[in-house]
Amino acid sequence: MSAHADAHTRSDYPWLIIASGCLIAALTFGPRSAMGFFQIPMLADTGWSRSDFGLAIAIQNLMWGLGQPFFGAIADRFGTWRVLALSGLMYAAGLFLMATPDSLWFLHLGGGVLVGMGIASGSFGIVLAAFARNVTAEQRSFAFGLGTAAGSAGMFLFAPFSQTLIDAFGWQDSLLVMSALMLIVPVLAIPLRGNSASGRTSQAEIDQSIGAALREAFGHSSYLLLTAGFFVCGFQIAFITAHFPAYIGDIGIDARYAVIGIAAIGFFNIIGSLASGIVGQTHSKPIMLVLIYVGRSIAVTAFLLLPQTGTSVIVFSVVMGLLWLSTVPPTNALVAIMFGTKHLGMLGGIVFLSHQIGSFLGVWMGGYLYDLFGSYDPVWWLGVVMGLFAAIVHWPIKEQAVERPLAQPAE
Repeated sequence: MSAHADAHTRSDYPWLIIASGCLIAALTFGPRSAMGFFQIPMLADTGWSRSDFGLAIAIQNLMWGLGQPFFGAIADRFGTWRVLALSGLMYAAGLFLMATPDSLWFLHLGGGVLVGMGIASGSFGIVLAAFARNVTAEQRSFAFGLGTAAGSAGMFLFAPFSQTLIDAFGWQDSLLVMSALMLIVPVLAIPLRGNSASGRTSQAEIDQSIGAALREAFGHSSYLLLTAGFFVCGFQIAFITAHFPAYIGDIGIDARYAVIGIAAIGFFNIIGSLASGIVGQTHSKPIMLVLIYVGRSIAVTAFLLLPQTGTSVIVFSVVMGLLWLSTVPPTNALVAIMFGTKHLGMLGGIVFLSHQIGSFLGVWMGGYLYDLFGSYDPVWWLGVVMGLFAAIVHWPIKEQAVERPLAQPAE
């Protein structure tokens, strides 16, 4: 291939696929990131406890994680569009049930199981795997940054949108509006019809069974360390997403700062995700992850120890926003570097399952320990310690393809 042709290929991004995937990421990430705004009004109307609400959101995060490898494998085999269409339907059904909680089981089934499965089948792992198969290896980090930034934009937009809906129509009708929005996802997903046999990278991938891919991944120390570290990411951000608005009220700060804070996290998450994708193209991804986790621990420590005011809430939200999902582009890029894109949906999904087990514990422990101690402080400090643990386990990760002596190395 000539230098001119190679340069053309590198600059030729599949923008329709990327735009569609970004819109889907924004839609699927938006409502779940706004769940914290529904906690207080829902509990006021139903009489349920924060532990009840926390368990529903914890189930949601766990189902998101458990479903991710499963739906990723289906998308790898049968096509991304089918999985994304199913996502829109399950997500819409879950939000609908959550809006009509005749019993606590409706909350757990709708907001927990169905919404969680809807997110699992339409989240970053599914969309980014489709991106990876349609861009060059050099373009992946930036494409992953775009997809992650789009999810961040959904968080930024749905925070004020959700609160505005709740103020105007109440929490139940607000959930019904969001349910209807999820029905747009199957239409947006039409350009993402390919599977692991399509796209630019398919010809460079070895023919490997699911079992062989799993054995290879679980025998690779860097993959196991990456999976362990991503557990911490889930714990930290899920706790903040679900409990931050309530925490702001507990410490006597006006509720509008919670809206501003969540929106700030979403907005600066866009910047952080894009920056992470760009920096990851030329710098060490494991070291990036070390710095991100150390930065989170420092930010939480400063927020807890310094005077807590409306201004400190905003400053903390800005810093956490920059570090929020900046872990996603380098994490997914490392999986693609290690194993290629043949089973990226599944292998990336397993890493994300670890993330969501952490999310389950972060959300559930937030509610449980609050009811036990009357404070969120124990969970905040646990998150600080876990951030330092994540930095330690990412340090020895090797940014290189797994050795395949008898096969062509993964791209």
